[in-house]
Amino acid sequence: MDEQKIQNYIKQVRNEANEDMKLHLGALNEIHGENLKAIRESFTLVNKKLDDHTKILDEHTKVLGEHTRILSSHTEMIGELKEDVSELKSDIKEVKGDLKNKTDYSEFLVLKNKVSLGK
Repeated sequence: MDEQKIQNYIKQVRNEANEDMKLHLGALNEIHGENLKAIRESFTLVNKKLDDHTKILDEHTKVLGEHTRILSSHTEMIGELKEDVSELKSDIKEVKGDLKNKTDYSEFLVLKNKVSLGK
């Protein structure tokens, strides 16, 4: 074979190889593009779900803050009620003590009759 034929043969093999490579690379590019599209769509869905969950979390945080504020208010009221009950207990003890020192009405009538009779 002369050199020109060899050169032509090499060109032909190279051109066939280039065509095969183009087809192969085109197929790979298409598959890669579809995979990226699927990943993009999944990423979009995940972001939407994350945004939805963030909104829900924000709402729950607000509600929890309100409940915490109400609980704090109730705790303060309970403290005040405890103080009031303590004062009432003290007042009741004082009234009981005063009642023990007072004369019963029936005893008062007997005493009145004795005084009236001059005894």
